Amino acid sequence: MYGVIVVEVCASNPLAAYPLGELEEEFPGVTVLETECLSLCGLCQHNAYAYVNGRLVFAKDPKTCYERLRQRIVEEQTWLLDEHES
Repeated sequence: MYGVIVVEVCASNPLAAYPLGELEEEFPGVTVLETECLSLCGLCQHNAYAYVNGRLVFAKDPKTCYERLRQRIVEEQTWLLDEHES
């Protein structure tokens, strides 16, 4: 296990329509939290977005955002693994 990676997404965001729960199966240590609002309404109206361990990931369309989200998770796992080995 790499550690805990938290993905937060607003329920009103277009990204919430993607199967984000599958990320928990694909990546060890990932938890997806869907909340009512993340208080970024201006961003939410124009972009798909989520937070990964508090860092914003966004794109104009949900498909691109989902791919960036997966990439960010891999980066977090790599960083956590490097920290653990140090």
